[in-house]
Amino acid sequence: MGIIDLPARLGDGLVQCAQNFNSDKLAGHLMSLVKIITKPTWSRNLLSGTTIGHPMHPMLTDIPIGTWMAASVLDAIGGESAQPAARTLIGTGIAAAIPTALAGLNDWGDTYGPETRIGLAHAAGVHGALALYGASLVARARGRGRFGKVLGFAGLGTLVASAYLGGHLSFTRAMVVNHTAFEERPGDWTDVAAESALDENPTIRVTAGSAAVLLHKIDDRVFALANTCSHMGGPLDEGAFADGCVTCPWHGSVFHLADGSIERGPATVPQPTYDVRVEDGRIQVRARA
Repeated sequence: MGIIDLPARLGDGLVQCAQNFNSDKLAGHLMSLVKIITKPTWSRNLLSGTTIGHPMHPMLTDIPIGTWMAASVLDAIGGESAQPAARTLIGTGIAAAIPTALAGLNDWGDTYGPETRIGLAHAAGVHGALALYGASLVARARGRGRFGKVLGFAGLGTLVASAYLGGHLSFTRAMVVNHTAFEERPGDWTDVAAESALDENPTIRVTAGSAAVLLHKIDDRVFALANTCSHMGGPLDEGAFADGCVTCPWHGSVFHLADGSIERGPATVPQPTYDVRVEDGRIQVRARA
């Protein structure tokens, strides 16, 4: 094993340990708690980032990671005069970690299988880092500055390992990314189905180019939008329809059929929609600009 391969091997080992972590019983209890916290629509939308159109958790992580790493730099090279600033940075990171953890729990509540176990290991690491930085702050306040630095560096190491797992979930497991981002939706009118196909069943899944499209008929109007849920890729044609909206069967995101806008998270990106017309008994769609 070359020195270049070492980080990748260590990362793979860390992920494998997280996947094998026997935590299903604990995960079940935490999932129940997350469902209680996110039951109100306002809470779900806020913690998911629906209200700002961007996942909340990744954005919030920048604050504790940035402040704690900056404190470690001051501990390493700043000298005694830098300690008041280091304490302030650590305290700021601790305060910011609370809403960050809540947003992370909200995202984790939509996982299953390996992602659930990796996410739980990620959360355990973050809370371990939080405990170490909290202990570091207490030690510094009691005049044990050297011991406080040791605890801070231990917290940094724990934080880096946890951040690796979080990055693995986002960029390798595609958790909380826009699952419609790379769809190739036709810009020209494309024939997808006979109008009569909606007579018996008002909801069907069709293909336009290479994109899966949901068709749903209400009275005499046909609505069309991307069938793949932008949140985690759920099949919207298997969802529930009411009040001009469709609810994803996987995690409960609610989209307006008319324009794809979000009524309820956890989705943060609206569903792509299509213009619809009927020509000679055939339904045609094209991607809406």
